[in-house]
Amino acid sequence: MIYFIIPIIVLIIVITIAFLFRRKHIQEVGRLEQEKLQIQHKPILEEMTKVKQLNMTGETEENFERWRNEWTEVMDIHMPKIDSLLFDVEDSVDRFRFGKATEVEKEIQDKIRFCDKKMNDILQELNELVGSEEKNRIEMEKLKEQHRAARKTILAHQHSFGMTVNPLEKELEAFNPKFEEYDKLTENGNYLLAREIVISLSTKGNRLFEIIQETPSLLTELQNKIPASIRELRNGTKEMEEQSYYLQHLELATHLDAIETELEELLSKMGELQIESVQQQTLAINDRIDSYYDALENEVTAKHYIDENYEKIAAKLSDITALTKETSNEAAYVQQSYRLNEQEAQIPQQSLKKLGIINKRFEVLITRIEEQVSANSSLQEELQHISEELGRIAEEQDSFANRLKNLRIDENNVRTKLEELSRRLQNTDRMLHKGNIPGIPDEMEARLEEADEQIYIVTQSLQEVPLNMSLVDTYLENAGKAVNEVSAKVEELLDNVMLIEWIIQYGNRYRASNPEMHARLLDAEESFRQFRYAKALEQAATAVEEFEPGAMKRIQELVKEHV
Repeated sequence: MIYFIIPIIVLIIVITIAFLFRRKHIQEVGRLEQEKLQIQHKPILEEMTKVKQLNMTGETEENFERWRNEWTEVMDIHMPKIDSLLFDVEDSVDRFRFGKATEVEKEIQDKIRFCDKKMNDILQELNELVGSEEKNRIEMEKLKEQHRAARKTILAHQHSFGMTVNPLEKELEAFNPKFEEYDKLTENGNYLLAREIVISLSTKGNRLFEIIQETPSLLTELQNKIPASIRELRNGTKEMEEQSYYLQHLELATHLDAIETELEELLSKMGELQIESVQQQTLAINDRIDSYYDALENEVTAKHYIDENYEKIAAKLSDITALTKETSNEAAYVQQSYRLNEQEAQIPQQSLKKLGIINKRFEVLITRIEEQVSANSSLQEELQHISEELGRIAEEQDSFANRLKNLRIDENNVRTKLEELSRRLQNTDRMLHKGNIPGIPDEMEARLEEADEQIYIVTQSLQEVPLNMSLVDTYLENAGKAVNEVSAKVEELLDNVMLIEWIIQYGNRYRASNPEMHARLLDAEESFRQFRYAKALEQAATAVEEFEPGAMKRIQELVKEHV
């Protein structure tokens, strides 16, 4: 049977594969047929009908004939060829000649791509031609209307355009030959060439119409507004100088003369229609004029500041000098009782030196103000610097004076804290010696002595004259640290002793029945009698916890309730 089954299976597989390939090629034929139909349905004829409504002369007629011939070639030659190839593919598939079918399908695909590109190119050129005609007509109508409006504007307002009238009329006149050339090209059906003229005129027109729109205001700026500002600045400068303002450093006359010369050059450029360059330079001139106004206003503001503040600053200088001398005398007195570091001790004298220099600067400043040979802005700046420096010195002196006042307060605080530390150490020592313990470990005695020694050092440092508070503060900090540490250690030791006693009492219930527990508790008691409390606690706690897990937690809770 096996000799019959295997060939049958192979045959079934071959037939299945063949039908799968056949189905695949049938689908490919359908796809190619659909692409061919899409090409045939492209609206070439509709678009060519639109072209017939244009002037069928010149390049339009030539292009129309070319497009019609190319379309005819595609529809009458290539499409039938594609139909024939599609029939060949179907025949090859029916005969199961799939290799041949694949080759023909590729050839069909290439022809479809060629035809599709050809049709798309025709459509694109058709749309470009039709679109060019419509755009040309709309844009040219707008351009001619703007041209007429521009000419009317110049004729009606010649006085506003000044020396630019003739150049602008020449520019507008140059449009007329281009208009005529455009009309001639359009009549001859040369819409694409006409499009180039429209684009060129639009670019030139946009610039020219913008110039016509901006020229009157720009001329007004150059001929009226800026000269008026120059006259106002000259008059203002003259009035201020009559009021004793020093303005020579501004050199306004020279700057204004230069602007007047520049205005003549700009008017000449206007006659050449160099509008963009003139606009930029005009903006720069206005910025400079604004800066001159600001400079004059700054001088007025500076004079007001000087008039209102120089007497106040003189009084401030006098007050701070007196305060600094007083602080210097106080520092000399305080140093008899307290020691200041070298930097602090130099503060009053350094401030007096600074004040001496400032006083000389202020005298020079007053002379300059009275002689009226300096710019008020410069005098104001110097006066402000002096005021700022006086403020810094005043802050420094206030801080130093507070430091001197606080020395006595700091000393009293140290003595109060020292008394508190002494009492705390005494209470700690009393609590330790009155505690119900076999004895005091040598380490604890040494800690108590160390804390007492630190307190003694602070006490001795307070007896020194002059008193060095920085050193005293350091000693006090060391003493506080020593007392805090010994107090904590004593509390820990007493807590451990109480806990040991409770643990041993708790473990006594197991001694009679457990010799090992009895022996380990004896070891703990021996360590306890030798003042080795930490070891005794460890031995007793370990013994009880091993015999009864969780016992230490219950014992600690009992001790807590007892306390």
